[in-house]
Amino acid sequence: MNIYDFDGTIYNGDSTKDFYFFVLNKNIKVLNAIPMQVKGLLLYLSKTISKTEFKERFYSFLQYIDDIDIYIQEFWNTHSSKVFDWYLNHHENTDIIISASPEFLLKPLEKLMEVNFVIASKVDKRTGKYDGLNCYGEEKVVRLKEYFEQNNLDFDSIDEFYSDSKSDEPLAKLAKKSFLVKKSNIKVWKFH
Repeated sequence: MNIYDFDGTIYNGDSTKDFYFFVLNKNIKVLNAIPMQVKGLLLYLSKTISKTEFKERFYSFLQYIDDIDIYIQEFWNTHSSKVFDWYLNHHENTDIIISASPEFLLKPLEKLMEVNFVIASKVDKRTGKYDGLNCYGEEKVVRLKEYFEQNNLDFDSIDEFYSDSKSDEPLAKLAKKSFLVKKSNIKVWKFH
């Protein structure tokens, strides 16, 4: 089985940012969240709050959306074209996508892209509150381990891992082969 980071790896850009601006363009009420978002950013930059707490403040815009599922569907109708061709050509339906982006945003990819499973940050799509930690760095290994235990799999079943970020090195070390991706340029991951 192959495992892929999503944003910047198989998706050209950051799906969370794209979704935010997509919603902002359709629903001006989300501007009400800007004071909380700015305060969260300042607190995060001053190392007063964690990345997860910052992201909760960022996702506070969700409380101003009446029917989030309609926005998610419309978003993927217009943004699924941002998935890189190299991935579409390499895709297998046993693939797992693991991402720090919110699960509510990426879960539709299981059907849309016919991937086995999506593991992502558990964010309440109505409030922006997290259930657990941001699915980033070492937390990706924790979340993947939980999934593997629930499905009686072991890390020996990870054939290939792809990511655009060195923060995914803990997960990259678990795969038989790992690759760093920059747009459609794929290189073997070299560990130091």
